[in-house]
Amino acid sequence: MPGTITDDLEVLDSGHGGGTDVPAGGDDDEPSGGGYRRVPDRAYFTVVQLSLAGILMFFMALTSSFLVRKGLGNDWVSFTLPRVVWLNTLILLASSFTIQVSLKEIREGAVASFRNWWTITTALGVLFLFGQVAAWRQLHAQGVFLVTNPSSSFFYVLTALHGIHLIGGVIALLYVMFRRWQRSAITQSTAAQLAAIYWHFMDGLWLFLLALLYLGR
Repeated sequence: MPGTITDDLEVLDSGHGGGTDVPAGGDDDEPSGGGYRRVPDRAYFTVVQLSLAGILMFFMALTSSFLVRKGLGNDWVSFTLPRVVWLNTLILLASSFTIQVSLKEIREGAVASFRNWWTITTALGVLFLFGQVAAWRQLHAQGVFLVTNPSSSFFYVLTALHGIHLIGGVIALLYVMFRRWQRSAITQSTAAQLAAIYWHFMDGLWLFLLALLYLGR
């Protein structure tokens, strides 16, 4: 399964501890005060983009399987989506808004406000995950389980896999919040931008999956 943004940040950042805080931008080939060459910011963005491309291909393969399996026979049984998924969607959309506000705050140097908005984003992400568990419980109450029929199987699998990737996003948000950036090769602002890209991608992916599950029931 494709990795999350936290894994990529750790790989790029490994071995670079002990240096001083390096501001964003600057000459890509300029050695830093810590005795190592600073990794240019574009390298981090490239790694994140490649990771997202891998995740996208993974879910596109699952989408193809969904469509092919639906057309194979008459055992595809429609079921009502749990109502809580619509509330979950609003929560995730709200988290995309709050993460954008937090990025604006850190660019303007309002660190305290950034931390507040970033904390709200993290809380909304966790709330979404609990909401997904509530959706599965609602399905259980309807008597719809993983092995009930192919339609329900895909619902559980797709939402669970999205949830796992979103957990990676929550970990990335916590990483940005609590990492000691004075000893990092990149700034907290750059790391926040990387995490926000991943978070928005998870938001868009959820909207796509929800449309697929609703229209393809």
